[in-house]
Amino acid sequence: MNKLETTNPQLIELISFLKKHSRKNKAEIWRTLAEQLAKSRKKRAAVNISRINRYTEEKDTVAVPGKVLGAGELDHPVTVAAFAFSKKAVEKIQKSGGTCLSLRELAEKNPEGSNVKIIG
Repeated sequence: MNKLETTNPQLIELISFLKKHSRKNKAEIWRTLAEQLAKSRKKRAAVNISRINRYTEEKDTVAVPGKVLGAGELDHPVTVAAFAFSKKAVEKIQKSGGTCLSLRELAEKNPEGSNVKIIG
């Protein structure tokens, strides 16, 4: 097993969960997210709301292997799952009619990972 670059216990547990979920459901998307989350904090994704707005359409589901930040505007409802959210990002996503989920919640709701875009 590769050595993780993170020491955050919640993140280590999430990475382990995603890898097991990937094997169990034969869904490569969860393994990809786990690998991206296992990188050092400097290399992990930090995605602004403006990028989510640019690359999604109404009712899309998005997974972010890192943190969602509040810069920009969101003009349509989307479901966003991420490891962490800034307060402004949560406000803007909910204001547009969208929802915020943890990556674990998304994996449990959608075990096959179908129709999920990775942005990061």
